Amino acid sequence: MGELLGLYVDHQMTSPFAMAQHSAKIKPIANDLARSGVLPVTTCLRVEVYGKGPALSNIDSTIFSGFSCERIEGAVAIAQRLAEIASGTHSQILGENYISDQLWRAIELLDPNLPIFQIAQLAINIGCAVRDRQRFIASFNYDKIVRDIIAERFRDGDIPDRLITHGMGERFHSTVIVTRNPKRLRKRLRALTDMEVALVRPAELGNTREPGSIVVIATADVDHEYQAVLHSALLRLEPRTKVDLSSIPVVSNAAVGKLNYVKMYDEECLWFIGQNNRLLAPTLPIVYSDIAETLQTTGAFQRGRLAQRHTSNRR
Repeated sequence: MGELLGLYVDHQMTSPFAMAQHSAKIKPIANDLARSGVLPVTTCLRVEVYGKGPALSNIDSTIFSGFSCERIEGAVAIAQRLAEIASGTHSQILGENYISDQLWRAIELLDPNLPIFQIAQLAINIGCAVRDRQRFIASFNYDKIVRDIIAERFRDGDIPDRLITHGMGERFHSTVIVTRNPKRLRKRLRALTDMEVALVRPAELGNTREPGSIVVIATADVDHEYQAVLHSALLRLEPRTKVDLSSIPVVSNAAVGKLNYVKMYDEECLWFIGQNNRLLAPTLPIVYSDIAETLQTTGAFQRGRLAQRHTSNRR
């Protein structure tokens, strides 16, 4: 199989915001990396690459420019690392459930015949299985944080008007999803039969103030033009609160003005994250050990080759 290597930097080695900014610069070349036989893992909290030594040696140094990256060697070490990521042990919110989906999307860029694809596939399955087995599940994930922020803003029987986001709309009179491509999003939402929403483009949001509404931004895919459109809409609507889950906030501090604006890096969100992490931290050694033991018992590496394993854990 040849010597496999991994290089990575994540939010535990720098600030989450600095990591998010760097990851945003690397994401556009993910397809090129995958075509060269390299697995790119570029989430808002990490930039990681895995593959055979020669493939990694050809990687432009700008991928880790300004950062001191870590290096790991060998199939077992890489599988351990990827399984731990899939389990949520290396997430800012311990036990959050979105990272495994991000890993699946990352390996889908690769040729499935590559050893690194097969290693990653096995690792994600193991990480997800251990996460469920050890109940390493965030009590305050992103959705729960938003729900609690909404509850805090609407007390004493005050009924909220409109939720401008995706999902999470059961307390509201109506839910509106703002999207640049309503047709494509409508196809994705067909399976959610219990979700009644209106789909609008940013320019269709109107001009009437909505002090009884909440805006939740749940995407990082925002260019400068779209950012300006969203900012203009927010200034027109003046919602009670805007919760921005983007790793790189859509509205800069200088442009926030009179908006009640909550970012993932603010104390309010960090308090929820801290509560969650204190609850799950004692389970971390158990999860790490379970992953290591599971990898040892698969026999995939002991035979000198990686067995292709397909389990029911894929989501």
